[in-house]
Order: sequence, then structure tokens, then C-alpha cells
Amino acid sequence: MSRWQPYVTVACVVERAGAFLMVEEDRGGPATLFNQPAGHLEPDEQILDAALREVAEETAWRVGISDYLGMYVYRAPDGKTFHSHAFFGMALAHLGSELDPAILAVHWLTLEEVETLDREGRLRSPLVLRRIRDAQAGRFYPMDVIHER
Repeated sequence: MSRWQPYVTVACVVERAGAFLMVEEDRGGPATLFNQPAGHLEPDEQILDAALREVAEETAWRVGISDYLGMYVYRAPDGKTFHSHAFFGMALAHLGSELDPAILAVHWLTLEEVETLDREGRLRSPLVLRRIRDAQAGRFYPMDVIHER
């Protein structure tokens, strides 16, 4: 008997001067999709470390994470369930490193631009806009609500 198991992911809302750090991905559809820097937790990896790694790999930015936005549960149209741990942070330095091959481009987009992408159906999931709105509303949790060590 197989046991149900959700996918554990991380995502990071990074804001700079009223714009949000977003990645553009080719997911094999008719149009590219946009997401926060995000990805899967790797074996034996701490959740915060995964968020920092994903931001660096997907955007070539080093960020400082200041807050936890919470865990968002998402059931994708294909039936997969994701438990996505979301963080909020600020851009510290551009690393100049190569991007993950799945990333076509990195953008700094305003909320209005992200909302336009949402209306066009070009956000990777409904969580993208929800995380930004939660961050703007100040819905943060202290980092010490995560107990891993």
C-alpha cells in the first residue's frame, strides 16, 4: 500500500524599491510562467537553507531573509499536493552567477505587473500573488516558529 506524501517546497518573496523578484520559466505550455524563486527541499536540507539556495540558483541574487510568511498548502490540477514554506527577504547583492537552466529570465516586477500576469494566467500557481499580498499586509511570523535543529 503506498502512502500519500506531499511535496515540500520553499519560496521567497523579495522586495526592492516597490518591485518583486520574479523568475520566468518555460513549463512547456503556450506561454512562459512567472514565479517567486522557489523549489523543492533536498534531502537533509534545512528549510531556510533551501530558500536561500533556491534564490541564488534561480536569480543569482544573495538575499537576507527576515520573516516567515507561513506554510501554504496547494493542490495542483494534476492532483499533487505541495506544502510550500514561504519567506520574505531583501536583496543584498547580485552574485553574477549562472542561472538554473529552467529559468529563462529574472525580473523585478511591480504588484500591478504581477496582477496583470495573474489575469493572463501566467503565474505558476495562485500562491504567487497570495504570498506577495500577505507580505504587503505584514502577515509575518517570527523565524523561530520553525523548529528544525
